[in-house]
Amino acid sequence: MDTVAVLTLLQDVAAEVINPRFRALADEQVTEKNPGDLVTVADHESEALITAALQAAYPDALVLGEEAMAADPTLLDRFAAADHAFTVDPVDGTKNFVHGSPDHAVMVAEVRGGEVTRGWIWQPQHAASYVAERGGGAWRNGERLTVATAGAAVPFRTARRAWVGSELGDLGTLELTWACCGVDYPHLIAGDARALLYSRSMPWDHLPGALILTEAGGVIGQHDGRPLAPQALAGGIVAAPDRATYDAIVAALPL
Repeated sequence: MDTVAVLTLLQDVAAEVINPRFRALADEQVTEKNPGDLVTVADHESEALITAALQAAYPDALVLGEEAMAADPTLLDRFAAADHAFTVDPVDGTKNFVHGSPDHAVMVAEVRGGEVTRGWIWQPQHAASYVAERGGGAWRNGERLTVATAGAAVPFRTARRAWVGSELGDLGTLELTWACCGVDYPHLIAGDARALLYSRSMPWDHLPGALILTEAGGVIGQHDGRPLAPQALAGGIVAAPDRATYDAIVAALPL
């Protein structure tokens, strides 16, 4: 499947099984995988459709879906060893989706030989697509993306609620992200955050946005300054618009 075809797949799946449930979920269509960790019928149906299409197009590739991994944790180990794989986040920002917020997304990343080669984010309620190919740049709705420079008044943001309000050395105070990686990374590229800090690093959450950010000129790595290892993510993540900001945050950690 070419890059446009995968984006079209995400858009079609969202139109079929996600958008009709937006602000229309019945109580029995929402469950918990773990306390506070919500999953909906839209998550399951979206992942099944995307996974089936990717497996039909790439029968030798491993597809790591968030919900499939919840049912079979060995998938994460197989993903780590796969030469060709895809990650699927069928409804990123499920809690936002359940509570009627438009800040949710559908995301896919492709990994070949240990590198993220393509990434897709589709925000159905914002009608915004973000796509990147390694070495080919990043694009929003077909227009080339470049990381914007955030002003001094723009906050640093974190997805870890326990860190909200903490001082990041002498750089500034941390505020909450948009609680959806598929929305957070585009906001960072647009200059709406000076950086993003995460304590968890699941591949379906971060690989699409990581490639889109770096292809737009930004920097991403781990809390200790090491680069991301897409198939062996562990520990926290810092996403920044430039190397100087990333280095300054790493120097200010741990929180």
